Parts: sequence; structure tokens; C-alpha cells
Amino acid sequence: MQSSVGPNELAQLQSTMQAIELACSSIHMHVNPAAAEAAILSLSKSPQPYQACRFILERSQVANARFQAAAAIRDAAIREWAFLTGHDRRSLVSFCLHYVMQRASSPEGYVQSKVSAVAAQLLKRGWLDFTAIEKEAFFAEVNQAILGLHGVDVQFIGLIFLESLVSEFSPSTSSAMGLPREFHEQCRKSLELEYLKTIYSWAQAAAVSVANKIIESESEVPETRVCTAALRLMHQILNWDFRYKKNGAETAKTVDAFSAGLTDNSLLASRTEFSVVQPGPVWRDVLISSGHIGWLLGLYGAMRQKFSSKSCWIDCPVAVASRKLIVQFCSLTGTIFLSDDGKLQEHHLLLLLTGIIPWIDPPDAVSKEIESGKSESELLDGCRALLSIATVTTPIVFDWLLKSISPVGTLSLLSTLTCEVVKILMTSCMDEETWSWVARDILLDTWNALLVLIDNSENSLLPPEGINAAASVFTTIIEYELKAASASAFKEEDGSDYFQASVSAMDERLSSYALIARAAIDITIPILTRLLSERFARLYQGRGINDPTETLEELYSLLLLTGHVLADEGKGETPSIPKAILTHFLDITETEKHPVVVLSGFIIGFAEQSLNPEMRAAVFSPRLMEAIIWFLARWSSTYLMPSAESISNNNRSVHDHDLQLQQSRLCCSFCCDSTQGKLVLDLIIRISMTTLISYPGEKELQVLTCQQLLHALVRQKNVCLHVVTLDSWRQLANAFTNDRALFTLHADNQRSLAQTLVLSASGMKVEESNQYVRDLVGPMTSYLVEISDKGDLKSIASLPDVILSVSCLLERLRGACIAAEPRTQRAIYEMGFSIMNSILVLLEVYKNEFAVVYLLLKFVVDWVDGQINFLEPQETATVVNFCMRLLQLYSSHNIGKISLSLSSSLISEAKTETYKDLRALLQLLASLCSKDLVDFSSDSTEAEGTNISQVVYFGLHIVMPLISLEMLKYPKLCRDYFSLISHMLEVYPEMIEQLNSEALSHIFATLDFGLHHQDIDIGDMCLRTLKELACYHHKEAGSGRVGLGSHAAGFRDPDGNFHDGILGQFLRSLLQLLLFEDYSTDLVSAAADALFPLILCEQSLFQRLCNELIEGQANPAFRSRLANALQSLTTSNQLSSTLDRLNYQRFRKNLHNFLIDVRGFLRTV
Repeated sequence: MQSSVGPNELAQLQSTMQAIELACSSIHMHVNPAAAEAAILSLSKSPQPYQACRFILERSQVANARFQAAAAIRDAAIREWAFLTGHDRRSLVSFCLHYVMQRASSPEGYVQSKVSAVAAQLLKRGWLDFTAIEKEAFFAEVNQAILGLHGVDVQFIGLIFLESLVSEFSPSTSSAMGLPREFHEQCRKSLELEYLKTIYSWAQAAAVSVANKIIESESEVPETRVCTAALRLMHQILNWDFRYKKNGAETAKTVDAFSAGLTDNSLLASRTEFSVVQPGPVWRDVLISSGHIGWLLGLYGAMRQKFSSKSCWIDCPVAVASRKLIVQFCSLTGTIFLSDDGKLQEHHLLLLLTGIIPWIDPPDAVSKEIESGKSESELLDGCRALLSIATVTTPIVFDWLLKSISPVGTLSLLSTLTCEVVKILMTSCMDEETWSWVARDILLDTWNALLVLIDNSENSLLPPEGINAAASVFTTIIEYELKAASASAFKEEDGSDYFQASVSAMDERLSSYALIARAAIDITIPILTRLLSERFARLYQGRGINDPTETLEELYSLLLLTGHVLADEGKGETPSIPKAILTHFLDITETEKHPVVVLSGFIIGFAEQSLNPEMRAAVFSPRLMEAIIWFLARWSSTYLMPSAESISNNNRSVHDHDLQLQQSRLCCSFCCDSTQGKLVLDLIIRISMTTLISYPGEKELQVLTCQQLLHALVRQKNVCLHVVTLDSWRQLANAFTNDRALFTLHADNQRSLAQTLVLSASGMKVEESNQYVRDLVGPMTSYLVEISDKGDLKSIASLPDVILSVSCLLERLRGACIAAEPRTQRAIYEMGFSIMNSILVLLEVYKNEFAVVYLLLKFVVDWVDGQINFLEPQETATVVNFCMRLLQLYSSHNIGKISLSLSSSLISEAKTETYKDLRALLQLLASLCSKDLVDFSSDSTEAEGTNISQVVYFGLHIVMPLISLEMLKYPKLCRDYFSLISHMLEVYPEMIEQLNSEALSHIFATLDFGLHHQDIDIGDMCLRTLKELACYHHKEAGSGRVGLGSHAAGFRDPDGNFHDGILGQFLRSLLQLLLFEDYSTDLVSAAADALFPLILCEQSLFQRLCNELIEGQANPAFRSRLANALQSLTTSNQLSSTLDRLNYQRFRKNLHNFLIDVRGFLRTV
């Protein structure tokens, strides 16, 4: 690649070097940075800049210039790889490797790292091109360096190169090369099966070769850097996502019997980063049998003992790298261990635990050293090691590991350590995150890893010592939380977020506490009962005498914690009683004596006191009511009036079924379908109504009441059956309909409460439910009609009270629409039908009130969405006609037009409001589309000439002028728009003839915009649309029909210039995108599916474009290569002109090969 350089060329090279050096200096000095960046970019984009880059790397005294030269080599080589000769490719990799080796002692490490990274990237780019012998030659050079034959510095550089190489071959850290995903996967598979283990062995040998020198020296030596790099490389390799067996087959991520309770990483990912290591049996010799782990522990132990007097040693790179590798070994699991009932893995973990114990034990002594100034890094890594071990073992094995060599088990150590960390938290500043916060989170994740198995399976149990350990931790945690709550009671500043956080923000931590409590449920439930009863009594006795603030904050924390212990969240499903409760208290046979019943009764009885106005004013602050409402919502989903099936499901697949079925019935019997259950249900409803009326303005409290508690009551049909029979529910419905006080609720709560009230109709017969809904919404619709019929509406419409009334009514009616079910569909339809004219009147009157217009549109969207699939033909025609009138009215008032005379802030606000309106209109059209897909009416044939596709295309005519390319920059609007357009053009391509030229031009312009959109899903929708349009035209034309007709045909303008039809235009645009622009490789397959029928429809144009591309190549070699590639694109793999699945697959493969072959040099020249 490099020949002798003449004087003229030398002068040119020096000039280029000086220009790059000047540009780097300008950027550093912030002098004309745009011009400097342009100069650097010109080097990177110039054809074959390799000689100039090598010259800069070898001659320049400016480090940044050398860095940029290395980057330019990378960019140019990746771009031009397809037409570089084999010799050129090898020489580029060799040059980069030799460069870093020869300058191994250079102080400019970032340049060395960059050149090493470039060497790794180029080696990967040619991985499938280089022969095995060529690869071996590269690795032989690296191995010679790592063996230390050329000195410590070269040894270090060799490890840095391998670190870059492994990073480059790992999909999560690889660099973009503009190549298909399959290329990266092939490289990854090859490295994993053929070289990864060898690379690990080299790193291991390098670390061993310098270890003695480090230990024997009294100060830091160059070998320390080598050892650190080797340990870091080994850690990186163990982080690899191992996928393949020795024979190349992809492995299934199975777990052996020893770690049958392997914890799902997703449960712990929120707080602690770690990964499970499963390399497979082929790695057993290098990781397990070789004694490698014992050597690593010995190395760290020796360094720890020798340098312990230096407090900073713990955080030096070699110590950190050693500990990270040790912690990673704790996560080793899977088939790498023999099938020997876990004996080998037990030995492995015990060996590691023995080395880790000094980092964390005794916990009190370690914490004192940290508080005295010692670094906390070692303790935190010890905690992470315990987490890793807990993740790959069962609780019993975890506890046995330490018990096999000491009087206490690992669970006892974990308990002592957790208690010590929590105690440190109590004494530290609670508003600042310290090391104890980090340790606490890691240790809670460790408990999670162990206890989540117990909480979900009856086969994993804690040993007796473990139960006591969990109880001890929970007791300490409660002490800490109560102290924190008490301390936060009188803090006025807003910064105390941790303890004044909302329920949702505290949920993660409380869920961990609940798992620990359930592990010792026999002990912790009585503790919670005692603590709550003490604070209830303190409130009653001190009422009017003592300041209750501290007690209220403590109750707040206790109620949240108790709710987590007694019940699970459910996440959309009815939660079962926790297994810990079902498997304990088996000796209790009387309901009123069951500890869970006693605890629940205490809280419900306390909550009942909030109905007393005097007690409510004295004791029940809004914050305390938040905790009560939240508790009742969570508790009622599990325990309130459960169905017989639910009780049975609580005990399915559980041993001792009869005893646990008895426990389930005991827990639920005091609130079953009997009088007691209805009393509790009635009490909860009355508390909810009191909360909504007596705590105005408390938004969070109202959200919990409307969106969690009341919604939980109607989520279960067996509860709904009783809800609708209660006077308290009828009173709530009546108050919602007629009490003006509830008009002050936030809009979201208005909508949610209306939804809940309508959903409760599922507890009635069909006719009764429809009448119930009519009675509920009738006064609202009448009031809305009354407002719209006022003669002076235009003059009073802008009054705040009137706007509030209209907005509240619309939000409520929206909630009713959202709750529509088949049994209440008739009543909801009648509701919407009765206010059709009122909606149009209000849209006319409030045309300048963005908020009201949006509510009107959203009501129509929700109503149509819930009704359209059930409507009979005549009703469908009525609704469609109404929607068309609505769209016309919206458009006629130029709603959505933005005046350029407005200030920039007002323009921005107007755009936002218009965006919301247009989204609603698009959703309305999409809802109408669904009628053709799903129709539940008794007569699904079209009547009265209603054609949904015609209606939607007509709607597009109305909406289209309001949707500019600027508006499509809003992601949600953009997705809704292209989803609708792609659906319409895919399903009804024949209707495109009915669009006027303006709408058609707008659609095609937006499709072209979508093709270049950065959102992959939008690009995919547009490509699917083009595919369907081209397929439709090709098939129609093949059958002698017009297809897309005049839209597909080219034409000449008045000046005689020829213009392609729409398919020709998109053929040009798609080829331009694929060959010259940036896009995600994930779109290549979809692009192939669109390009294939476009080529078949426009064969003459495609041939003309191919000729233009070929003739545009000045280089004969490029011209020949491009011609051959274009020929292969349409002929290889036995491709034919039939649009079937097999030909689509063939063309995808052809396009992939075509782009790999020519895209690089086409973008260069």
C-alpha cells in the first residue's frame, strides 16, 4: 500500500500533516472550530487516505493529530473495504499492530488505545475474509508480545489490543460498520468457539508471569500495569454472553440441579449491576481444574497482607481488578460444573467465600475502620460477592457454605452484616447518600435473590438459623425506618425526598423489606401488630394534648410496610395470598385469632375512625389518609370477598393442601361473602367517599382513592356483585352525578371515577346494567345538552365556571366510554347519540379554546372506539356521518393553523395543542378503520352505502392539510399518522385513485419523509406501504387492469420535462437511501421487500438508473465491480419475477450481498 515517496508527494504529505495539526490545535484553543472540524473530516472522507494517515502517525509531534489520523484510517478502511486488495487489508491491520508495539512506552496512552482499537476493528471487518492462516499470523504476533518476550510495555500493549478485540466482537460494545446483524453474529460465534478461551489463557499466563515481581517489590513496578490489564481482560471475557456449544450449536440457557433456584437477573437489575457467568463445560479446565481461582485469591491475599498499611492500596487499579474478577467468579454456574449433585460448585463457592470473608467479617470492626477513614471498596465488593453467590445457589446451600467451616452459617453473617450497615445508616446523615446506602441496597438485593425463591416456591425453605437471621434484620430495619420517619416529621425543606417520597417511589425498597418479613412471618406479623397498636393507642391517648406529627409519620411507614408484607401488587391480575402466610400459623384454627386477621382488623378498625369528623380533624392528616387508602386498595385485592376459585388457586400445587386451604379460608373468611365481608366493603366505600369530599385539593390522596382503591373494588366480578347492592355505592354514584363538590376533582380523577362507576355494572344483569348506566350518565348528558342549547351560550361560554362545567362533563363521559363493555354498550351508545349535536355546537363555540376542543375530540375518539364494532349498519351510518361533520367543522374553522404573527412561545404552545388535536383525529380515523376488521353487529353487511374505506379517505382529505412535515417531528403523532397511512394503503390500495392531487402529493411527501426517519418502526411502516403499493400495481397490471393508473405512469410537464410516476419516484428514493445515506441495518430486509416489486414495476427506469451509476464511476475497476454487482442483484440465487415468499427471501439475500460489495466505495467517490 505504501510505495517510495517522491519530493512532490512528500511536500503534499507534509502539507496535509500541518493542516491536521493546525486543525487540532485550533479545536484545542477554540479558534474557528467549524473550519478545524471540516479539515479533519476532509481527511477522513478523502479516498484512500492511508499514506497520509501513516505519515502523520509516524512523523507528527502533535498527539491529537495522530489520534485523528488513526480515526481516519478506520473510517476510510471500513468504507472502502470491499475494493481493498487482500494485501492492503492485511497491511492495514499489521501497520496498526506494529505501530503500537514499537511505541509501547509512549506516554500518550489515548493514542495507543485508539490505534489498538482501530487494529481490532479492522481485524473484525476482515474476519470472514481472512484465512485461518492469516488470522493465526496476527494472533502469533500478539501472543509473542503477551509472553513478555519484548518487554513489559509491549506485553501491556498486547493485552490492551486483546481487550479492544473482545470488546469489538461483543454485540453490546461493537462499533457500527454498516453491515447486517448476521455478520456481527458470525464474528461473535467464531471468536467464542475458536479463540476466546485461548485469549483468556494468554491473559492468565501474563498475570501469573508478573505476579511474583509485584509481591516481592516494595513499591509499584511496571509489571503492576500488566497484571491489571490481564485481570481486566479476564473479567471482560467472563462478562461475555456465552451462547454456543463446542459443536457450534446455540445453547439453551438451562440451569443445573445445584442452582435450580437461579434467580432471574431482572428482579435485581434496578439496583445492582451483575451478570451470571455460564461458559459451558469446555471452559472447565482453564477456570476450575487449573487451580486458577486459588491462585487469584492467593495473589490478592498476598498483596492485601503486604500493602495493608497503605490505606490507598485498596483502591489502586490492580486491587480493584482483582476483586472484580473474584466477584465475577462467584457468579459462575451452569454446565461448566460436573453433574455431581453440586459438589464441585459447592467446593468452588466455598473456596471463594473463604477468600472473601476477611473483607466483611467481623462487620462491626470493618465498619469502624471505614468510619475511621479506610476505603469502603473492599466491603462493597464483599457484599457484591455475597449477592453473586446468592444468585446461583439455593438458600440452604448458601447458608451451608460458611457453616461447613465455622460455627455460624452464611445467612447469619449476611444478617449481621445487614444489621451493621443499617445501624450505620441510622447514625449517618439521612439526607446524604453514603457508602452505607450502597451497601444496604446490595445486601437487600442479596436477600431478594435468596427469598424471592421462598416467596414463590414451597420447595425452597430457610433453615431455622436463617429464619432468626431474617427476623433480626427485619427488626433492625423497622427501627431504622421508624427513626427515619420520626426525623422527617418536622423537616420543612423539599429536599428530604427519600422519606417524604410517594408510595410508588418507596415501593422497591419496601418490597425487599416484605420478603425479609415473610421469611420470618411467625415473628414479624406479631411485631407489626404490636407496633401499630402502640401508635394507635398513642394517638387516641394524646389527642388534643401532644403533637401527633411524629406518630403520624411512623404510622405512614408502618402502614406501607404492612401492606407490602400482607399482599402483593398483582400487576393487572388478582394477587394470591402470599405463600409465606399460607405455610405458617398452621396451628391456628379460629379466624379471629389468626395473626393476619388480627393485624388486618386493627388497621381496618383504625381506618373506620376517619369517618368521625372530630377524629378526622384531630388525627387523620391527608398524608396518613394516603397510607390508609393505599393499604386498603392493596389489601382488598387479596383478602376482600375472594371467590371460591381464588381461594382454591391460593393452594394449587402446594404440599399440605388441606392445611393451607384452611389457612386461606381463615385469612379470607372474616371478609368473605358473609355479612362481615359486606360490612368491610361498605366501610371502604364510605371511607373513599369521605376522602373525596372532606379532603379537597389533596391530589395525591384523590388519585389513590379514584385510581387505586375504588378501581380495585370493581376489578373483581365477585366483589362487583355486592358493590352494586350497597346503599353506600348508590350514594357515591348519586354524589358523583349531582354533588358539585366533586366537580373540583382533577380531570384524571373525574374520568377514573366515572370509569369505575360504570364498570361496577358488571355485577348486574344486562338490562339492569344498561339502566344503571343510563341513570348514572343521564343527568350529565342532560346538563351538557342544556348548556349547548342556551341562547346566550356564545356570550357565557368563556366564563370560567362554564368552561369548568363543560370540561368536567366531558371528562366524566370519556370515563364512561372507556368503561364500555358488551353488556353496557347499548346505554353508552345512547349516551353519545344524545349529545352528538351538542358536541358539534360546543366545537363551534369553543373553536379558540384548545383545551376544550381537545376534550371534545377525545370524547368522540373514545366513544367511537368503544362502539364502532358493535353498531348495526344504520347506526354505523349515523356515527360515520357525525364523524364527517365533526372533521369538516374542525377543518372549516382552520383549527390547527398557526399564525406566524404570534410570538415564538405562543407558536410553540399552539403547535403542541394542534399536535394533540391531530393525534385525536388520526385515532378517530383509525377507530373507524377497525369496523372493517372486527364487526360484532348482527348484520355485518354494509347498509346505506356506508363504505369505511371511502369515509377514512375522505377524512384524510380533511386532516391532511393540517399535518405538516414540521408536525410529524412529534414522535407520537408521527407514529399514529404512519400507522393509519400504512394500514389504508396496504389494505385499500385501490382507493388511492379517489384522493385528490393535493392529498396524494402530501401522502407521498410524508412517505418519503418517513423513509428517512430515525425511528426504525416508522421506516419499516413506510417500506411495507411501498411494498404493498408496488405489489398491487404489479399484480393488477399483470392481469390487464390499470392498478394505480395515472399515478404510476410518468408524465411530461408543460415545458416538456419528463417526470416519473410515484413508483418510479420511490424507486429512485429508495436506491438513493440504500446506496448513499445512513440508515439502520435492521431496515435492509424490509427495504428489500419494497425494492423487489418496485424494480418489477419500473424495470426500464431501474435499468436506466443502473447505467447512470455505472457510467458515473471514473475508476474502471469500480465500474466493472458495480456492473457485476447490479447484475447479481437481479439474477443470483435463481431469482424470478414472481412475487412469492421464496423470491422475496432470495432477493433479500441478494441485496445484503450487493450492499456489502458496493456501498462502501459508492459513498466514497
